[in-house]
This record gives sequence, C-alpha cells and structure tokens, in this order.
Amino acid sequence: MKPKLICSDIDGTLLNKNRELSERTIHAINNMAPIPFVLISSRMPKAMYHLQNELSIEETPIIAYNGALILEKNKIVYSTEINLKTIKNIVNFCSNTNLHTSLYHNNEWYVPSFDYWAKRESQNTKVEPCVQSLHTTLKNWKDERKAAHKIMIMGDEKEINALSDWLNLNYHESIISYRSKPSYLEIAPRSVSKKTAIKKLIQHKYSNIIFSEVIAFGDNYNDIEMLKSVGIGVAVRNAKKEVLEIADQITASNIEDGVAKFLEKTLNAY
Repeated sequence: MKPKLICSDIDGTLLNKNRELSERTIHAINNMAPIPFVLISSRMPKAMYHLQNELSIEETPIIAYNGALILEKNKIVYSTEINLKTIKNIVNFCSNTNLHTSLYHNNEWYVPSFDYWAKRESQNTKVEPCVQSLHTTLKNWKDERKAAHKIMIMGDEKEINALSDWLNLNYHESIISYRSKPSYLEIAPRSVSKKTAIKKLIQHKYSNIIFSEVIAFGDNYNDIEMLKSVGIGVAVRNAKKEVLEIADQITASNIEDGVAKFLEKTLNAY
C-alpha cells in the first residue's frame, strides 16, 4: 500500500530519549513529502508547534488533546469539550487529595501552583502554564462559555487509582480517562479518540483518502483504536504490550528512531 496520509503520536513514539526530534527522523519525514504528515497527540497545540516548525509542516493540520481539538493554521476545524459541571466536580474531588490538577483549553494551560508536577510537564513540553486558582479559571470559562479539552491529573498512584474508580463509577458515559504513566491520568470527552479525529480530518481536508491508505504510529493505550483502524498500524518496540499485540507491524523503539526506520523502508518500497 502506498500511503496517502501519515499520522504519528509524539511522546514515546516520535521523540527520542531527550524528548526531541532526531535529525534522522526529521530527514525521513521530509523525504515522505508531499504525503501529509500529521502530529496526533494528547498534548496541547502550543506543545506541538515547535515540532511542526522543525519538521517544516506548519501548513499541515494538527490533532491535539487525543482528538478533542483539530487545528489548521491555528483555526479550529473541530472541537469537543468536557462539561463544565463535570470539570468542577473533578476539581472538587482532587482538592481533597494531594493530586495535581491541570486544566487545558486550546492553547491555555492552567495550574493552581507551579509545583513539582507543573515544572516537570513544562520541561517536557516546553510550555509555561498560567498559575491561577482553578475555581477562578472555571468562573472565567463559564463567563466565556468554554470548557476543558483535557484535564490532566498527576501524583501518587494510589490516589490516582481512587480518582479513576470514582470517575468510572460516576462519569463513564461522558468522559474517558487513561494512564499515560502510572502517575499520570489524562481525562477527555468520551466521544473523541485519535480514530474519530482522523475521520474528521479526512472529511474536512483529505476527502480523497480512505482509512486503508493511512499509516499511523503509536505506543500507548490511547493509540490502540487508531492503529487498528488504519491501513497499517505501526507500534514502536517500546510500546505497551497491548499495543504490540494489535499492531500490523512493529518497528524499532522511539530512542532507536523507529518511525524514521519504518518510513525509510516505506519510501524505498515505492
């Protein structure tokens, strides 16, 4: 199959051990042009722009927040948010714990304090959060008629387990949560996924493309549905066991430029 669209997760898939794009990866992606290369991540857009710039794909849309937001040249193509009342209840639950709560809307990232977790995430994504009471954030969002594309909870595993159980009991129909790391819980609207986002993107911009003509790369639980739905779903060697089991093909790990190696092989095949 000659691909017509390539989609790749970022963290644990595309970036190396320093959370950067290697020269080999940049070169391999550039050589795939004019096939569109789309970054698809649970990250916020602002944490993806510098990667777009390095790859010279600023004109290509990006899929952020695990599919809850699609942007093309900073313009919203698709957007789904978590209900404001649900957000407030989650914030209240976490306020009785030691968990860190981050709220995200488009390019806005709000934290109650610049603590260990906020600093760590800021270093990883090269984005600075806005420090503000989350109740103030929610009040402002209510006035502005907007809500969160993503909530991220970071902290002790046992407290996150308790939160996860509470969410599954009370909000399993409206939101979905998954562990990107044992100490990270990411929360998004249940109606979205990387698969649904690719479908929306195809409808919006690439109507001549079908799912069987898409290659996708991933490593984590939130990549499974995407990898199963496209023509070739590729897992990096360091992917979760469940991801490796469903992948059509497996490439080298992210720290061994797995995506680049697969693209080089693909390019040589055509």
